Amino acid sequence: MNAPVTARGPLIVRLCNWVGEAVLSLPTLTLLAQQGYELHLVGKRWAQSLFEGHGWQVHVRPARRGDAIAQLKALRRTLSDRDRHFSRRPNYLLFTSSFSSALEGRLAGLRPAGYSRDGRGLLLAHGVPYQAGLHAADDYWRIGTHFAGVHGPRPTALGLQPSTTHQSKAQHLMHAHGLAEDQFVILCPFSGAADTTGKKHWPPFLQLANTLHREGVTTVLCPGPGEETQAHADYPNAVILEGVDLGTYAALSQHARCTVSNDTGPGHLAAAAGGRLVSVLGPDAADMWLAQGEHVTLLRPQQGWPSLEDALGAIGRRRTA
Repeated sequence: MNAPVTARGPLIVRLCNWVGEAVLSLPTLTLLAQQGYELHLVGKRWAQSLFEGHGWQVHVRPARRGDAIAQLKALRRTLSDRDRHFSRRPNYLLFTSSFSSALEGRLAGLRPAGYSRDGRGLLLAHGVPYQAGLHAADDYWRIGTHFAGVHGPRPTALGLQPSTTHQSKAQHLMHAHGLAEDQFVILCPFSGAADTTGKKHWPPFLQLANTLHREGVTTVLCPGPGEETQAHADYPNAVILEGVDLGTYAALSQHARCTVSNDTGPGHLAAAAGGRLVSVLGPDAADMWLAQGEHVTLLRPQQGWPSLEDALGAIGRRRTA
């Protein structure tokens, strides 16, 4: 890869709307920062916690489109006052692929850059040729390297860095609940709001939790908003940690024996932070969304779901690196 270039100036980056997608864009964000861009990320509120350890500025995007455009206009004025070249170059990098996200940028007076597809090519100041069939992490990597004019393979490790505050919170939770290093298993049995049919939900999760409990293994759940009641009802023997932010969740995964997750955001989070992940995948799992990381075990049979025995065997393998 080319040598890093310093002081390229501010760059606004529109993040995707799901935790897993944002996590998979981490290598590209890191690359852009290394190339000298001052990153201003625009995304969901949870992105502030997710990226706190990296020091990037995160601006929470308003829900209403008019307010979102006004936010971008205000950010454009602020950054233009600081950098007289800001408005002369492509300055709004889109990890999203929608027409509307490019249009919002144009209406805000920005110069968007991103994949030239879905009829938005005329809205872009810098178009990236789309390549079908890539993993999502490589999709973002292609956008970032093309934009920055650099070449090189994407790192295997995603490199999520929980902040010092998040590490401290994780240690406090472990101490308060008697969780010893490498002696507890995080379970992620929920499949996210987008999975309205339950097609990502691994059926033996309850059996796994009960089996681990009988074997004396402590299990931990960190339910998201709206999942708390079901977590307490279905997993009475587990340690239920409510209200855990994403940065603290990532830090906890670094101290767990492993995380067992459906094909959903928390699994990507654990893998990105370098924790051990056992990813239980069903027949509808898409190749482009497979978890990435150095300590990932993908359980994905040719037909149907992984068995309980498959998961117990994967959990039994302790991390050696």
